[in-house]
Amino acid sequence: MPFAFCTREKLPWTQFAESAEDGPTTRFCQQLAKKHNMVIISPILERDSVHGDILANTAVVISNDGVVLGKSRKNHIPRVGDFNESTYYMEGNTGHRVFQTQFGRIAINICFGRHHPLNWLMYGINGAEIVFNPSATVGALSEPMWPIEARNAAIANSYFTAAINRVGTEHYEHEFTSGDGKPAHKDFGHFYGSSYVAAPDASRTPGLSRTRDGLLVAEIDLNLCRQIRDKWCFQMTSRLDMYAEELPKVIKPDFKPNVVHENSH
Repeated sequence: MPFAFCTREKLPWTQFAESAEDGPTTRFCQQLAKKHNMVIISPILERDSVHGDILANTAVVISNDGVVLGKSRKNHIPRVGDFNESTYYMEGNTGHRVFQTQFGRIAINICFGRHHPLNWLMYGINGAEIVFNPSATVGALSEPMWPIEARNAAIANSYFTAAINRVGTEHYEHEFTSGDGKPAHKDFGHFYGSSYVAAPDASRTPGLSRTRDGLLVAEIDLNLCRQIRDKWCFQMTSRLDMYAEELPKVIKPDFKPNVVHENSH
């Protein structure tokens, strides 16, 4: 399915929405996961018929036994440039789930969530050893950030990250604007690929191509997560108690920033 969520044209794209639990994509991936003894993360446009047919940007996790372990919805929805995805779906409500698989504890930080450090943090607090970031992002908007964010998250949270982006350019029949005063256009720009895997010790693999589909195979040692925690003690020194005390105050209507001013005479 084309990445059409930002054109504001719901049809025919919403007709591709499906159940995360037993939709055609999930059933197909279940067969593949069991056949090849692999865990599959399957991003879909989810239709939740139990809750009023709402749509969600969702990743389904399927075990190597072909069992649906669960799903993780996109926590942060972009409102930047052409990416106004709230036309289709709103913020997810599955929190920061971590899935215990035969090969390790994994989590999925979908697309725009990579720009939010607290999002990465919570997957780590819940015990993730590998956090996947399936994305569709274009060069003019985010490419300078791409080599940094997932790698920094791996360092800060002492886990592995997989930064995954598609390639190509899509053109649409009808023009749309970005709401920035510039002329209407029929494409988002180039999806620049460059997928890579980063480790908690700050190392990373080379990136895949900017222009061609590719397959990245990386061998990782999950013992490195604990080894780096013991070395740098980021978790031990994180002071979650201090932030837990301060953050509830921030969301109160009467919150006042803790700024010290010089006394005037």
